[in-house]
Amino acid sequence: MIIAVNTRLLLKDRLEGIGWFSFETLKRITNQHPEHTFLFLFDRPYDPGFIFSENIVPLVISPQTRHPLLWYTWFEWSLPRTLKKHSASLFFSPDGYMPLRLKIPSLIAIHDINFHHRPGDLPPSSRFYYRKYFPLFASRSERIVTVSEYSKKDIADSYRVNPDKIDVVYNGVNQVFTPLKKEDIPRVRNAYTGGMPYYIFVGSFHPRKNLARLMKAFDLFREQSPGVYKLVIVGEKMFMAGDIDKTYARLKHNKDIVFTGRLSPEKLRDVMGASSGLTFVPLFEGFGIPLLEAMHCDIPILASNVTSLPEIAGKSAIYCNPLDIRDISQGMLTLATDPGLQKELVSEGRIRRGSFSWDLTAEKVWKSLDKIIPA
Repeated sequence: MIIAVNTRLLLKDRLEGIGWFSFETLKRITNQHPEHTFLFLFDRPYDPGFIFSENIVPLVISPQTRHPLLWYTWFEWSLPRTLKKHSASLFFSPDGYMPLRLKIPSLIAIHDINFHHRPGDLPPSSRFYYRKYFPLFASRSERIVTVSEYSKKDIADSYRVNPDKIDVVYNGVNQVFTPLKKEDIPRVRNAYTGGMPYYIFVGSFHPRKNLARLMKAFDLFREQSPGVYKLVIVGEKMFMAGDIDKTYARLKHNKDIVFTGRLSPEKLRDVMGASSGLTFVPLFEGFGIPLLEAMHCDIPILASNVTSLPEIAGKSAIYCNPLDIRDISQGMLTLATDPGLQKELVSEGRIRRGSFSWDLTAEKVWKSLDKIIPA
């Protein structure tokens, strides 16, 4: 059987959350099922490292999907012609997009629908596209996978989709994330914070990631912190990041905030492992892979008490109201001043992390695909 896969988010050195989901699941599925041929559908020249096995046929289809009009063109015109030409029997889309004119069964992964609840976070054209087409994708696909029970209920309720057609498939974590040796911690801290202890945030500079409030909370925390702490922010700017720049300029302790940009998994593992804890307080999250990275690095977690985060972190985190700067700051102070709590959270993280792996993710994605394979 020929299974077509939307692989447009497999971008060398630019994998984000959905890109990692695509990479890790497809690497396993294609190798584990040599009886099938997989058409990998790229929108630009691809890296050979994404061709995981001999049963993959890579195709580059124009145009590059750089904005909503081109998304529409690629999915509604270019893709259907390609699928028909190559006699594809099944379509899998790890990022949730699909052709509405599709004539074959489809499985889509909708990781969350933050744009349904927070449309103001997006530029107008993207906002229009997501809010118009994702309800249609959800209704017309044969099955949906999503990454948390929270997202399953949200998709079912918001889009009036039968929950029986939605399968929950948790994310995994890169195996590079392991505890840092104690003797390596000073080296990493010297490299990034002049030897000072620090909290870490990982994620894009998107409004729903709540970075402006996190920085304000850190500024307040520094007024009470037992010693000089820093805040290391790992990620890249996206659209609508102006509020972050304005907030940073007004902070009293902005010199204690370090921006690293994007880091490789290996460097992120070091910076995560040498930190005093992960401060991850977004306003909306379908899963939150940094939570798993922190668990595997044996560091405590401060997380938002909203959306999927309590479901994923469980007892490995303390929680705060992401809208309350004082509550976030108090969480930082609690982690900094309670060594017993730090150890308890790390211990709980070691237990909790056993519930997540990319092997399990790939297995469950395949089970979902298997449900719609034509007889």
